[in-house]
Amino acid sequence: MKFDLHTHHFRCGHAEGSIRDYIDAAIAADFKVIGISDHTPYFGSPEDQPFPAISMRKTDFEGYVQEVLELKREYEGKIKVLLGIESDYFPDHAPVYQQALAAHPFDYIIGSIHHVRDVSIFNKKRWNNLTPEQQIADKEEYFNLIRQSARSGMFQIIAHMDAMKGNYPPFSDIMTDAAIDETLRVIAECGLAIEVNTSGKTKLSGGWYPSHAILEVAHHHGVDITFGSDAHKPSRVGDEFDEVAKVLKEIGYKEWVYFEQKQKVTVPL
Repeated sequence: MKFDLHTHHFRCGHAEGSIRDYIDAAIAADFKVIGISDHTPYFGSPEDQPFPAISMRKTDFEGYVQEVLELKREYEGKIKVLLGIESDYFPDHAPVYQQALAAHPFDYIIGSIHHVRDVSIFNKKRWNNLTPEQQIADKEEYFNLIRQSARSGMFQIIAHMDAMKGNYPPFSDIMTDAAIDETLRVIAECGLAIEVNTSGKTKLSGGWYPSHAILEVAHHHGVDITFGSDAHKPSRVGDEFDEVAKVLKEIGYKEWVYFEQKQKVTVPL
């Protein structure tokens, strides 16, 4: 059974198409489950939309939820539509996010780290002039934030676990094996899943998030796996799903999961 839990649409300001476009693309690709998971508004600011090309307006949030719920009803019997959302984890603003998200019937919430030390993880310049020790410190802080997000109780899924490599491929070579191992152990203890996110092909790194090596460590710790294309245009819905399933089987996984009403649903590989 095919499913994709990570999709975006026009409200976030950097994706194409409507929610319906993504649902129709999933049906055309013979998917049985499609999760809609656009970026939350930036709840940490008093402004309605402080970052127009990154996240939706606060005033669009209720409409987003209601549209997905209406489409869930409309498409019943054709495809299972899940109400999800991708939420950044900002330690200073976590209670505000938690309160805003708890007011709606999300099937799942994807936790993401997009900023380390107040700089985007995709900023190509953030690594300029850093010493090897500073690079290690930044990478370790990235995984520290992922661990904090896992322990927060806010999320069911951890997004694109090594996406900091996206526009800086040497990130993968910075030696922080202990931090990665500890992060996966914490994720397993907290009962969260990590996604295999196939959107790395849209960045300089190529490939998937996380790397095959990290997936092997995840399997060792018993971390649940889910799938997300992180599609920002309808044509990428389900991208490389079959290839991901093949690799996971080779690693030793026998099943993966999606979430409905925040409850884990197991699907054989």
